[in-house]
Amino acid sequence: MHQGKLVFSQVMTYLPLTTFRRCVAAHRGEHKVKDFSCLDQFFAMAFAQLTYRESLRDIEVNLRAQSHRLYHMGFRCATISRNTLANANATRPWQIYADLAQHLIAMARPLYASEPFGVDLDATVYAFDATTIDLCLSVYPWAPFRSAKAAIKLHTLLDLRGSIPSFIHITDGKTHEVNILDDLVIEPGAYYLMDRGYLDFARLYSLHATGAFFVTRAKSNTKFKRRYSHPVDRATSNVICDQTGVLPLFYTSKHYPASLRRVVVKDDAGERLIFLTNNFALKPEMIAALYKQRWQVELFFKWIKQHLRIKTFLGTSENAVKTQIWIAVCTYVLIAIVKKRLHLPHSLYEILQILSLTMFETTPINQLLTPSSGNLNDDNQPKQMSLL
Repeated sequence: MHQGKLVFSQVMTYLPLTTFRRCVAAHRGEHKVKDFSCLDQFFAMAFAQLTYRESLRDIEVNLRAQSHRLYHMGFRCATISRNTLANANATRPWQIYADLAQHLIAMARPLYASEPFGVDLDATVYAFDATTIDLCLSVYPWAPFRSAKAAIKLHTLLDLRGSIPSFIHITDGKTHEVNILDDLVIEPGAYYLMDRGYLDFARLYSLHATGAFFVTRAKSNTKFKRRYSHPVDRATSNVICDQTGVLPLFYTSKHYPASLRRVVVKDDAGERLIFLTNNFALKPEMIAALYKQRWQVELFFKWIKQHLRIKTFLGTSENAVKTQIWIAVCTYVLIAIVKKRLHLPHSLYEILQILSLTMFETTPINQLLTPSSGNLNDDNQPKQMSLL
């Protein structure tokens, strides 16, 4: 008797299958594949993300225990073997899932276009940063970092409206973050928030020339020649000075020949923070508030490391690692799309926690995440004693 779709199948209905098949065809992902398709591979890895599976054997045991439900979950293979899944992760191009992630991001960003992010600014604001995932050098020799250590870096451009990553690039640990600025497609009129690691004046001038704005921190040895000081109210704000000037040194002035704005503020701990920007219209308090929002990308990295499977990998090859990371990103964005399409008030953390325990239930997701109708404060119900 039909009881309705499984929760896992309900989530996967938001996956654009036509686009997925185009990505597979573009990279010949199913060349000489007979049984275990790329879609089966994606479902198995997404299941691992949603239910916090820790190993290939863990995935195999759990899916084989539900073998009579595999078809209703969307699988078209008869059974799941860890060897088959490991071989698929190692050999099928990771670019399939990178392209799919970019398409899902393009679907998700309009859904979050009106989300507030802490600053009243009618513009697109991005935070750009990178996080390092440590690996063992003897197991992952293709990802050098230190003399006796391996690592990969996840470079992310985060749209602060909804915390949706609009750009992700994966490199080995030795690649410097500032080099990835060359790979960004700059959006005119947008704001880019970056820390001091991205203070490269030639690249910042290229960003300025495209009509975008940046806010970054100055280094301790950054030389700045003041041309004009704007009036500030030190009594009612934490702004120390707001200056317009140029870079006086020979090479820096050649790399950035235009004027720069220097804003110095004092934080709550009394430390002086020096910001550099090419925007001269915003108030200095707004410049400081904008840079403060850069912390959201750090929270994003912390969140995905805690709640997605990207610190323990199911394969050792470069292709397997990148496949797992990109499918994790796809899963994150897919859940963000489900949240908006179903108008769910819960946070992504709450949705993932509830879904992880209900993958094989048939309750509609919007009902699954709706509080029970029973009123605990009803006069006929006994009052619960509050804890001291």
